[in-house]
Amino acid sequence: MDAIPNLSEPYKKAGKFNRRAWFFPEEYKQLNSATRERAKNPKRLDKRVGCEDLHDHVLFMVNTGLRPDEANRLEFRDVKIVKENVGDAKQTILHIDVRGKCGTGYCKSMPGAVFPFQRITKRRSPGPTDLQSALSRLAPHPTDRIFPKSHRMLFNAILAEEGLKFDRDGQRRSAYCLRHIYISLRLMEGADIYQIAKNCRTSVEMIEQHFAAHIKNMIDATAINVRKPRAYQGKF
Repeated sequence: MDAIPNLSEPYKKAGKFNRRAWFFPEEYKQLNSATRERAKNPKRLDKRVGCEDLHDHVLFMVNTGLRPDEANRLEFRDVKIVKENVGDAKQTILHIDVRGKCGTGYCKSMPGAVFPFQRITKRRSPGPTDLQSALSRLAPHPTDRIFPKSHRMLFNAILAEEGLKFDRDGQRRSAYCLRHIYISLRLMEGADIYQIAKNCRTSVEMIEQHFAAHIKNMIDATAINVRKPRAYQGKF
């Protein structure tokens, strides 16, 4: 035999595609408010930095679409703040060199990722207690991790407190849902699906199966509600 014959079923039914767990815009606002409040008023003073890091982590993820493992591997040398022309205006965004389980790639963030990154950088900078250290290292080392610690327990605790741990279909939410928010919100705003796929290092097919097919903004009512002109019913 020169080649293996095609043994696939010619009329196989399409499988069922479930929407990935994510937060509706109202639920994300609730989560954002809860993490911001926890950062301002932590239950323990020694946990303040961790609460602030969690809030900025949520904002960073929602505005970049990174996978959790990609964010965990980020070093300060991988992120650059740049001004880029977007339409007729300039936006300040992040250029990110991404490394993760799916290999390497690049990401351009939304403007909303800049301030969280700047706050994280400021918290990682040395304090004024050690003058010699401060003079030699006025900023985090390029190889330092941006998110060196996991805040999964705190994140899950806030989800439970806010009643957001499960979506309406009973799917458990996790930090991965922050990536899903990014993709879904970009689609709802009318962004090009191919560009989203490139920026998220995934495929258009994957987005269509798990995101676009469930967002009403992707359905063009003008194209759907087309009617053929009726034949003339009058008398000649």
